[in-house]
Amino acid sequence: MTSDDEAGEATRQRRSDEVEANTRRIESSVVTDFSDRMSYGGYLDLDTLLSAQRPISRPEHHDELLFIIQHQTTELWLKLVLHELETACELMRADDLAPALKCIARVKHIQKTLTEQWSVLATLTPSEYAQFRGVLGNASGFQSYQYRAVEFVLGNKNAKMLQVFDADPAAAAIVRRALEAPSLYDEFLRLLARAGYEIPGEVLERDVTRAWTFHPELVPVFTRIYADPEHNWAAYETCEELVDLEDNFQLWRFRHLKTVERIIGSKTGTGGSSGAPFLRRALELTFFPELYAVRTEIPG
Repeated sequence: MTSDDEAGEATRQRRSDEVEANTRRIESSVVTDFSDRMSYGGYLDLDTLLSAQRPISRPEHHDELLFIIQHQTTELWLKLVLHELETACELMRADDLAPALKCIARVKHIQKTLTEQWSVLATLTPSEYAQFRGVLGNASGFQSYQYRAVEFVLGNKNAKMLQVFDADPAAAAIVRRALEAPSLYDEFLRLLARAGYEIPGEVLERDVTRAWTFHPELVPVFTRIYADPEHNWAAYETCEELVDLEDNFQLWRFRHLKTVERIIGSKTGTGGSSGAPFLRRALELTFFPELYAVRTEIPG
């Protein structure tokens, strides 16, 4: 072997050593044969999940994939939000408040993720969106049955919304179930009544398919709770958790509005709404008005 060959071999060996030094070795105990074992992809059904992004613009526009994934991931998070809120309602019916609050705490973290997610869609410029918006037809987030069910579970109910889902019986059933069930707030007030708080009978016996409206007679109840948190801690803590839910929901609505304004300005929505003005009016909706009204009554 010549000196040049020896030098070349030394260089190759050095480079091989450098690569190996920066490579994590697979431990011998790590499973690598999944011919007859459950795998990560199998458990998550990734073949189905990752094949669900099907842009329909032709020629396919680069940014349509972003638009699809943004909304699909939102729907996945909404599925978990609905799961957690329905469980919280069940737990409150059983007077099992602590795990119900754990469910609500998880929802609050999901809400923060959903709100921050708007910043990804906001990278879509008006000119980019215009190149594939036409293929959406009348498809719109307004038609999200999971979002509507979440609103209903939180008390913003509107039976007229059911007609949006007439063509999808399975979706309609989910929304109707949320419409006809007591909201999270209803369950909390019933729990308070069972705990000895003076919740008016007309509140406890109200038609739960109707949207929640302000009940001034509840404000004194919450005023007493806030006046003595130490002796009303469970109720006090739950009130604040519910306020967090509403704050987070309003932040999500606001980011939605500003993202829409940023991308399409004052154009009408694909689903036929007025667009930004329609979303702006949603900011006036409230879930737990008495929990905000009580703040005016607290001395100081």
